Amino acid sequence: MTQIAVSTQQIQAAVQAALGKSIRRMVVDHGEVTVCVAPADYLAAALALRDTEGCKFEQLIDLCGVDYSEYPEAAIDGKRFAVVLHLLSVSLNQRVRLKVFVADDEMPMVASVCSVWASADWFEREAFDLYGIVFDGHVDLRRILTDYGFIGHPFRKDFPMSGHVEMRYDAERARVVYEPVTIEPRENTPRVVRESNYGGLR
Repeated sequence: MTQIAVSTQQIQAAVQAALGKSIRRMVVDHGEVTVCVAPADYLAAALALRDTEGCKFEQLIDLCGVDYSEYPEAAIDGKRFAVVLHLLSVSLNQRVRLKVFVADDEMPMVASVCSVWASADWFEREAFDLYGIVFDGHVDLRRILTDYGFIGHPFRKDFPMSGHVEMRYDAERARVVYEPVTIEPRENTPRVVRESNYGGLR
């Protein structure tokens, strides 16, 4: 039997009842509810969203980092980094987005939610690798997409497009070597080319 979809108003009411004063902001955009909490309330909010009647968000569908440095108007208190979770309740047929802005831009850190949803494991490693966000309590927080010797975090807005080093296989040394980047950075501005008789059309 298919569960009838829950309205955004019902989801908001359930989330409000579960999280109460820990909610810093709750909005509905494109038919989806997003709730923001403070870093100190993040782990408790995750547990409440999973366990409270009317919420029952049993599944973590996705977790990612966001760098708001180029659009700070969307951030809370001017913070640069955020962690965003997409949660699903299979039993109640509803979704919610949980967002937390990291307190310290220089040392971004929030609690790990691996103890709440096991699927957070590799998602948190990816956010650590690409954004440098540290997940306190993660038992195996190490890079997952870049090389272990990689310098920096490539999804940060200030990371250079060409990177810091390039790698190649050196046949004489029979190993991979790292060298300074030889690519000259350049900015291409696309232009629209309109042909007067393109495809035989006038």
